[in-house]
Amino acid sequence: MLTSRRLFGTNGIRGVANKELTPELAANIGSAIGTFFQAGNLIVGHDARTSSPMLTKAVISGLNAAGCNVLFAGMAPTPALQYAVKNHGADGAVIITASHNPPEYNGIKVVWNDGIEISREQEIEIENIFFDGKMRYVEWDKIGTVQKLIGIIDEYMEAIKKHVDAAKIREKHYHVVVDAANSVATLAVPKLLRDMGCKVTTINANIDGTFPARPPEPRPENLKDLALTVRAVDADLGVAFDGDADRSIFIDEKGEIHWGDKTFALVEKYFLMWNPCEKVVSPISSSTLVKDIADAYRGEVVWTKVGSVIVSHTMKKLNARLGGEENGGIFYGLHQAVRDGGMATALILNIMAETDKKLSQLLGELPKYFIEKGKVECPSELKEKVLERLIEQTKGLNTNTIDGVKIWFEDKSSILMRPSGTEPLYRLYAEAKTKNRAKELINDFSLKLKRIIGSLKS
Repeated sequence: MLTSRRLFGTNGIRGVANKELTPELAANIGSAIGTFFQAGNLIVGHDARTSSPMLTKAVISGLNAAGCNVLFAGMAPTPALQYAVKNHGADGAVIITASHNPPEYNGIKVVWNDGIEISREQEIEIENIFFDGKMRYVEWDKIGTVQKLIGIIDEYMEAIKKHVDAAKIREKHYHVVVDAANSVATLAVPKLLRDMGCKVTTINANIDGTFPARPPEPRPENLKDLALTVRAVDADLGVAFDGDADRSIFIDEKGEIHWGDKTFALVEKYFLMWNPCEKVVSPISSSTLVKDIADAYRGEVVWTKVGSVIVSHTMKKLNARLGGEENGGIFYGLHQAVRDGGMATALILNIMAETDKKLSQLLGELPKYFIEKGKVECPSELKEKVLERLIEQTKGLNTNTIDGVKIWFEDKSSILMRPSGTEPLYRLYAEAKTKNRAKELINDFSLKLKRIIGSLKS
């Protein structure tokens, strides 16, 4: 986890609990974060992982030692904690979560006073404090306090309802199946939907930090039970969340699972219809579909490197009001410029209610692309060398190297290969006009990557 002078990856600090991320390390990181904030009032909350309460207490001790007062919100969805920062005028937040990572992992996410995760420059400040041992420990009578912060989930749900026509959604009496991933989505989403007149069926809704039902990443291969349930109960919609409820993947009434590109493009379409000439921010990993929609509805796509923090900060810089990722992250700036699974669910239902169309019909009206994904294990210390070889071996092709290597082909297919910022692997994203072509790209370039990695290991 700790390489050179780096603590932070693509999305916060991550590591295996009690191995890479120990309570001692968490306390020291907490002190570094508290020193960075120069005391002040910070909200602290966590996800449902078994190690989260332990690491949360360690982080709080470090924050208190540096003079920070903690508003402890307990277990809550990440976007609810981010909304609480602005709503309660806090100086920032520290969230203990590893999002979509397997149950043995945990992480530390640092949020600024606008509810958005801190910038890379601010991360470097914390890293310098940590690695240089410049943590500020206050006198005994200046040690920070801990107070409970009650009601943030209700406040968050009320804020979401203000951005949709809740009355129109209520009239439709939609039946929604929610797969809460045995985690914090269950604390907010079912109630949010019932408040908007929906009948809700839940699966995997008991809190269990071992994630017994499925991995916390909502990938299609993990969502078969949800798809079957949608069909079995004749629901209008299914939605699955990741471990901290900031991402959502949707299943239509026919039980078909849709990648985040499609549902984001649907939100983008109606956002631009109602708000023409707006900028839309999306990572290079997203589908060409996002640009197709922007071109058709007088919008402008701003491509970024992969990473939700980068999308949020680009939206902030450009004053853009919509962003989205292929992995199910939707950033609705009118609510907050961070990915938010609950807000995304309300937006999809709002579009269905406004158009009086089923989700399958709405998605069927979009341009057709087939998306396939893959991953190849790669030791973290080899990632840069692998990228150099990959760039060298793809010279002469139509490529973009803003983040990893993306190749476009004449048949409108493409593939992106980039090193993960949180795990020892390369991620592959392919799209094409046929499913077979997309799968072919994943297979061919997975093999190419494995050969490169194998040659560097030998």
